[in-house]
Amino acid sequence: MNKYSHKFTLDGHAGKMQCILDLPEDAPRGIALVAHPHPLYGGTMENKVAQTLARTFVTLGYATARFNFRGVGESEGVHDDGRGEVDDMDIMYKHMVAQYPGLPVALGGFSFGTFVQAQFQQRLIAEGRPAERLVLVGTAAGKWPMPPVPADSILIHGEQDDTITLQEVFDWARPLDIPVTVIPGADHFFHRKLGHIKNLVVEMWRRDI
Repeated sequence: MNKYSHKFTLDGHAGKMQCILDLPEDAPRGIALVAHPHPLYGGTMENKVAQTLARTFVTLGYATARFNFRGVGESEGVHDDGRGEVDDMDIMYKHMVAQYPGLPVALGGFSFGTFVQAQFQQRLIAEGRPAERLVLVGTAAGKWPMPPVPADSILIHGEQDDTITLQEVFDWARPLDIPVTVIPGADHFFHRKLGHIKNLVVEMWRRDI
């Protein structure tokens, strides 16, 4: 967190949702929602990759929100295998859109959070309000039934990820014809490689504007 960050609470379908909002110094140019890794394996909104994604979106000028999934920290409820988590993401989405009307919305996620965000994007597409773009780090292909994502999605994976292998990600991304950016030497949690995530996303995002 920084001086432009604050904690808040929303009412979710399963109870209170513990949330953090990170703001850029200037008026935001967009909204970003960040999803953290699996709650049953220690995943929280304070996870270092989730924090890196939040800082990255703030650098890009986005008002960035994240929250603890059900049963994590001060968030109420119990883990729901991605179903309830997508419903709660929709609550966060509606809250942020109400706070910052008219701005584009981007989605970011790490590991299990990529599964949540890919599902949520499918919901947004079906409702005619697709997110501007997705950033998926450590995509959960092979672990959960990842739906397709748009062709301009940014996919980043660690070369030495033994939790979700590169092969599983390639097998998922190949029919979608989406490039996967591989960080050499990185494991699943990107130890000592977090700076590469931020630099890559900022470069690709600004290059494609």
